[in-house]
Amino acid sequence: MASPPASQKPILLQGHERSITQIKYNREGDLLFTVAKDPIVNVWYSVNGERLGTYNGHTGAVWCVDADWDTRHVLTGSADNSCRLWDCETGKQLALVKTSSAVRTCGFDFGGNIIMFSTDKQMGYQCFVSFFDLRDPSQIENNEPYMKIPCSDSKITSAVWGPLGEFIIAGHESGELNQFSAKSGEQLSNIKEHTKQINDIQTSRDMTMFITASKDNTAKLFDCTTLEHLKTFRTERPVNSAALSPIFDHVVLGGGQEAMDVTTTSTRIGKFEARFFHLAFEEEFGRVKGHFGPINSVAFHPDGKSYSSGGEDGYVRIHYFDPQYFEFEFEA
Repeated sequence: MASPPASQKPILLQGHERSITQIKYNREGDLLFTVAKDPIVNVWYSVNGERLGTYNGHTGAVWCVDADWDTRHVLTGSADNSCRLWDCETGKQLALVKTSSAVRTCGFDFGGNIIMFSTDKQMGYQCFVSFFDLRDPSQIENNEPYMKIPCSDSKITSAVWGPLGEFIIAGHESGELNQFSAKSGEQLSNIKEHTKQINDIQTSRDMTMFITASKDNTAKLFDCTTLEHLKTFRTERPVNSAALSPIFDHVVLGGGQEAMDVTTTSTRIGKFEARFFHLAFEEEFGRVKGHFGPINSVAFHPDGKSYSSGGEDGYVRIHYFDPQYFEFEFEA
């Protein structure tokens, strides 16, 4: 088998000292945002891996990052008990929301005007989802969200906006999934298809479906509006992250044994490959090695021609698909 051209080698991004917690492309896909268990928020050119800049201000691990629809603003949530809004271009901090506990998930709505974030259940504080309208500066100034939803039963470990920003979909430590109205805060629906913690939720490009990654060794596909369970992708290890291809019926999963459970340095033993499944047939058809520890976050480029993975080893790898990948798919 001929070796791939040099352009097919993964691009290695080295900008963090600790393990990666989340990676996120902007809508156009020209930028890739990365956050880790260090206080640094990095932004890179996705085409060549050049670091464009950093957003400096956090003092603890950064758990989550999001960019709005037109990439003007960046939102980050951290274990330093804060959620921060940044100017994407200049790196200037525009707003700081202080919380009672660590911010675990965050996101902009469809229009980029409303932000939501969830806080951890810790130090005697319960888990909350808070909503701020950025068009009303007094909400940020007074640290008063227009709506706050308490989640006393089980803490939220991942959350995303649903289509058109009408509700959010939240995944819990218990394996439950909820829909919460972004207007009234009421719980619209609740299901439990996972037996363990949900680590990641990502929507499809058209926002009609979403995929969950769980500690119960599965990733599952759901309908965004009805929460109907559609497909299951099974592995023999915890799944930390899952993403849907924007152009093919493909899914990529990242995970692996906990680093402390791995007794050797072999990348094979720990099962640290990114794994590709067919969306409809639920069958695995490929693996990509590279990380020296569990993969914590995966994301497809919006054009579907590449994907990125961020690992416990602190590296982010951008993989471009071989041209034959596209020929094979179109022939099939």
